[in-house]
Amino acid sequence: MGSEYRDYDNINEDVRNNYKMARTYQTLDYVKYMRKKYSKFEEKIDIMKSLELLNNFVDLSDPDISLSNLDHLYQSANYAMEEGEPEWMIVTCLLHDLGKIMYLQGNDEDGTSMKNQYGIVGDTFIVGCKIPDDIILNEYNILNSDMSNDKYNTKYGIYEKNCGLDNCYVSYGHDEYLYQLLKYNNTKLPEEALYIIRFHSLYLHHDKNAYEHLMSEKDIKYLPLLKRFNKYDLYSKCDKIIDDNKKIYLRELYSKYI
Repeated sequence: MGSEYRDYDNINEDVRNNYKMARTYQTLDYVKYMRKKYSKFEEKIDIMKSLELLNNFVDLSDPDISLSNLDHLYQSANYAMEEGEPEWMIVTCLLHDLGKIMYLQGNDEDGTSMKNQYGIVGDTFIVGCKIPDDIILNEYNILNSDMSNDKYNTKYGIYEKNCGLDNCYVSYGHDEYLYQLLKYNNTKLPEEALYIIRFHSLYLHHDKNAYEHLMSEKDIKYLPLLKRFNKYDLYSKCDKIIDDNKKIYLRELYSKYI
């Protein structure tokens, strides 16, 4: 199942360019800058309105689907619901891409706009150490200036063995933004949900096992959950729109946790 998904051999120029820019600009300094800039939650927005605003966002890094991100979220949550998942997992599926609303306060220079999305979307990787060769489109790794710095271009880089992914700097995007946003707003979602949200784009971790040397006991514990979630994220993608009755139910479930 899924052999037709994540096919990066026949991608369009928008997808390719997004990854090229991410690999070029997502350095340790950039990630530190973005974490500081986009962790200031000074404006309020209605949670349901923020979901609707994803209707306007089409992910330039996604080779699998051209529907809006809101449609994708409903598809993911519906699939998890059909599989009998607990409420918290269904809600996690419904909101896992909500962080992409950062485009509302973004700009071209940061890669956080509708035009330039390399600071919002795409597979993530840990900065401050060597970018693994297993990453998609690895021919762009050489464009990252950190890979010419002896402090950052080794297997461990600035990190220690089994330090834990929570203590690593992951290339910035909607995962980290939403993780920090939910923590700031004291979400009722469990720790497992926050872990999934924070690392669901880190395919090098949950698909390639490229960061085994950095994993803590927590990472080992939650890795199966992350893989389980990935099924609902990836294999729910299709051109079918979820019916309104299911959307209403999912929204009601959503409001219990957010």
